[in-house]
Amino acid sequence: MIEKSTNNDSFSAIRLVLFLWTKKTILIIVTIVAAIAATIFSMPTFIPPKYKSTVVLFPTSTNSVSKALLNDNQSYKQDLMQFGEEEDAEQLLQILNSSIIRNRIVEKYQLMKHYDIESDNQFKRTLLTKEYESNIRYRRTENMAVEITVMDIDPDTSALIANNIASLLDSLKSNMIKGRALRGYEIVKQEYDNLKQGIALKEDSMTILRRLGIHDYETQAEMINQQLAIEIARNPNSAAVKALDNKLSTLAEYGGPYVSLRDDLEHEKKILTEVREKFDKAKIDYEEEMPQTFIVDLAYPAEKKSYPVRWIIVVVASLSSFLLAVFSLVIMEGIKQETKQ
Repeated sequence: MIEKSTNNDSFSAIRLVLFLWTKKTILIIVTIVAAIAATIFSMPTFIPPKYKSTVVLFPTSTNSVSKALLNDNQSYKQDLMQFGEEEDAEQLLQILNSSIIRNRIVEKYQLMKHYDIESDNQFKRTLLTKEYESNIRYRRTENMAVEITVMDIDPDTSALIANNIASLLDSLKSNMIKGRALRGYEIVKQEYDNLKQGIALKEDSMTILRRLGIHDYETQAEMINQQLAIEIARNPNSAAVKALDNKLSTLAEYGGPYVSLRDDLEHEKKILTEVREKFDKAKIDYEEEMPQTFIVDLAYPAEKKSYPVRWIIVVVASLSSFLLAVFSLVIMEGIKQETKQ
């Protein structure tokens, strides 16, 4: 039974080949006509050639200059020259696909006019977006680089757009980081200024207390008590005893505030040293700017067109027409056989 089925399949295949052989003239004519039509319609008159320009860049792994250069903690120190990882590349792709870059490129190169989109078209934004996305593409390579590819009918415009997008990418990410760095700098600066102001007020208070004769509460109290004991032993009613009593009264009245101010000053000066370090780092991050990408290849005007590839169009059109003709002839022959029965 299986052998019979196999024989029938072979017979059907042979019959199909013989049938197509009888129709070879039609198939050849259809294929040739399709090839000629594809050749004609793939000419620049019907399909304007496009030129491709590509920029290849790597993301950086360092966003903070201070962490890369001034951090003493080796476990948190970043390498200024290190390339970014997959996450950094994905961040660049998100920025590249943002409306900010698209709008700036559209405006600078007047792409609405360049793509022949009527300004009064109801769907002009949709058409512009589709045209933009079909001509300007971004992708992450297997080596974690980011590739910017631009296709345009003008090779110079193609290269200019690609390089401009790479520049916008770097500046936009830098501005995003700088905006956050500015806020951090303002917060630390406010804390630093408040600490300095508080320390200055306490220093003024300490100056007043020193004018009252309080320079080192513990040492002075010990020495005056010792001297007072000696003077009392000599003569309890002497002027020296009264003078020492007055000094002890002054120490008793202002000694507590003196000790409190002194301890607060010591503590706040330690904090000020730590905040000053943060302030210096925040200032560097805000004022200094580092490139956010490593440019591997800049775009240049292409010498040969990249689209359309004429031989592919001709081959695909010819093969498609041939298969469609075969299918049509087989269907027509099947209908004819069924009608006869």
